Amino acid sequence: MKKILSLFSAIAMVLSISACSATESQVNHSSEASGSSSAFESAEINKEQESNILVAYFSWADNAILADDVDAVASPSVIPPGNVQQLAGWVKEETGGDLFSIRVTDPYPSDWDDCLARANQERGDNARPELVENVENLDQYDTVFLGYPNWWYGVPMALLTFLEQNDLSGKQVYLFCSHGTGGLANSVELITEATPNAVISDNIFDCYEEDASSSQGDIQSWVSGLGY
Repeated sequence: MKKILSLFSAIAMVLSISACSATESQVNHSSEASGSSSAFESAEINKEQESNILVAYFSWADNAILADDVDAVASPSVIPPGNVQQLAGWVKEETGGDLFSIRVTDPYPSDWDDCLARANQERGDNARPELVENVENLDQYDTVFLGYPNWWYGVPMALLTFLEQNDLSGKQVYLFCSHGTGGLANSVELITEATPNAVISDNIFDCYEEDASSSQGDIQSWVSGLGY
């Protein structure tokens, strides 16, 4: 009888040890799966936080102090959101890129004629207006969308300041521009001269300034067509 009881006890002990081992194995696998999931989620968060696309732009609306009597009808592009500012925002929506507004330390007049006079003076002097800031961690970006208005058949001189202080060498650059009857004029040549080692696409988006506010579909289709 004692032998039978001893046999049953031994069998029970073996079953108990097997059950514990199985439970421990399940816990270990569950822990590993949880750790992998957390690492994946962390990687996804970092991916979302660090974009490799920069949307840099110069807009009169971001570079002027509005006078009390500014005429929203006569000078709509100086009232936020300005023409280029709007275009840049839609590029950001389509690409998920980081926005960067190129801003000068000495704002331009909100009167269009006065603004043009200063812009013409800067052009004649080949000036490089001082900027409020430059892009942080520029190395993380391999693609740059660069927006600007046509000023005096070229670009705002502050855009050249930006290009000379932020090295875009080796980066893929796409241009978008708001303009009047002058079109792109010499703007592309000026930008190319300032960034000789960047890869500037000849697929450029441009629109008349009065059409900018209704160009969301057009510019986002352009971005989509580029593969972004």
